[in-house]
Amino acid sequence: MPSLKSRTLSTEYPPIINATISLSLPSVHPEAVGSAIKLPKWSSKAIKSFAMGELEARKIKSPNTGTEALLMGILIEGTSFASKFLRANVITLLKVRDEIGKLRGKLDMFFFSPEHPPLTEATQRALDFAINEKHRSGENEEITTVHMMLVGLWRQQESLGHQVLVSLRFTDEKAKELHSLISEPGFKDD
Repeated sequence: MPSLKSRTLSTEYPPIINATISLSLPSVHPEAVGSAIKLPKWSSKAIKSFAMGELEARKIKSPNTGTEALLMGILIEGTSFASKFLRANVITLLKVRDEIGKLRGKLDMFFFSPEHPPLTEATQRALDFAINEKHRSGENEEITTVHMMLVGLWRQQESLGHQVLVSLRFTDEKAKELHSLISEPGFKDD
C-alpha cells in the first residue's frame, strides 16, 4: 500500500461528476446524448453560473429557471468576464434582485420550487443561441458566460432577464462594447 506522501491527490473531479454536470446543461440537440453528435463544451464558469442560477430560481420561489435566474447566476459566479463587466457597469446582484421583485411583484411565501426548476422557453432559447453562435464562429473553445449573457440573454428581449438589464441601464451600446472586447485576438475568459 503506497504511503500518503507518495500518493498524488487530484484536484479535479472524477470523470463521472464532470459527465453528470455536463449532461445536466441544456443542449440544442438533447437527443445527441450518447450519439455521434458532438455536445457543446461549457466552461466551468458557465456551468457554475447555470447551477447558481438554478439555485437562485429556487430561492426566489420561481417554478422555472428563467433568464433572470441565469443573470443572477452569472453575477453570483463572480469571476467571469461577463460578471466583471456587469459589475463595472453598476449591475449588481442586489440591484437585479430588487428589479426582479419590482417586475414580478410579491411572491407567494409558501410556494416550494422544484429541486431543478425547468427552463423557461426564453432561457432555453438563450442557451441555444449561445451554443449556435459558438458553432457558427468556428472556434473550438468552450461556451462561456459571455456567450450566455451577450448572445443568449440579451437577444431575448421579451424575457424578464432582458427587462431587468434594460431597467438597470444596460444598452445595445454596452452589448456592442462587450462584444468588441471579447472579439479581440487572444481574449480569454479567465
